[in-house]
Amino acid sequence: MAKNKKYNILITGAVGFISSCLAQRLFSDGHSLILVDNFHFPIKNKNLKGLSSCQKIERDDLFNWIEENEPTIDFVFHLGARTDTTETKTHIFDKLNVEYSQDIWRYCALEDIPLIYASSAATYGLGENGFVDDHDLVKSLKPLNAYGDSKNDFDKWALEEFMSPPAWYGFKFFNVFGPNEYHKGRMASVVFHFYHQLINNGEVNLFKSHKENCEHGEQTRDFVYIEDLINVMLHFHSNNEKIRSGLYNIGTGKSRTYNDLAKAIFKAVDKAPKINYIDTPEDIREKYQYFTEAEMTKVKSTGYDKEFISLEESVDHYIKEYLAKDNKIYTPESY
Repeated sequence: MAKNKKYNILITGAVGFISSCLAQRLFSDGHSLILVDNFHFPIKNKNLKGLSSCQKIERDDLFNWIEENEPTIDFVFHLGARTDTTETKTHIFDKLNVEYSQDIWRYCALEDIPLIYASSAATYGLGENGFVDDHDLVKSLKPLNAYGDSKNDFDKWALEEFMSPPAWYGFKFFNVFGPNEYHKGRMASVVFHFYHQLINNGEVNLFKSHKENCEHGEQTRDFVYIEDLINVMLHFHSNNEKIRSGLYNIGTGKSRTYNDLAKAIFKAVDKAPKINYIDTPEDIREKYQYFTEAEMTKVKSTGYDKEFISLEESVDHYIKEYLAKDNKIYTPESY
């Protein structure tokens, strides 16, 4: 797709964290947007500030609306999903994360529309097979919860489906953080939660290590800022005629410790670190991940050459430009 051309783009999960930030960026670039979600939650709808001129379609009405209106759609970002990792009702994930995604896929295939959809790093489970976005490994992955299972189930289905969109990319998002996640409650990023712990209590709680070869707080994650995530997705959007379809990781490729993260948060508010180490709850202790890190060779092979923002710089920006300003809504001009 030509980089300067304006497109009609459909985005699902539009009021959510990642989708709403992406929508703001695309709208600021002059694209026309069709926003799809359940819009009955006022607290989340403020993520769409400034997007009142965009077409909004209720999630359950989408395909009827398409049939009645036959809209011109040039690209689909299917980022809507049930993301609660503590949810155990598999039928909810089957409906929203698998069956609805299959319907989106079939529509894009029939109408010849390129598709980007959200997979998840949760598909990797404990990382027994590494964190490599290799299609040959997908059937061997062992997610730790129903959410991860649903994402992996759809990945497997997509890889085996004969009829497909002209270009499609399933992105395995790692630990994403940034503005517009204020509504996610316990599912918000640890950056969000640690910042509010610091502001409310003057200290941050980290899980103790329950492994002999790992010190407290030295468990690691691949933390990726929303700006980098959007940059990668837009690279694929702009170059989908050249990039091979498939599954791709989006992280930074650099795993960092929770101690590093906590120290970055304290530095951003100009306070000396005060960290407490608490026991990892027994109900999650056996399945607790001690290391995640996205293998990013595949993304870089597509010609993506931007440097990822460092943990310290991104945490500083998130806190000073957003969290310290009472959860200001994402603005593309702020970074």
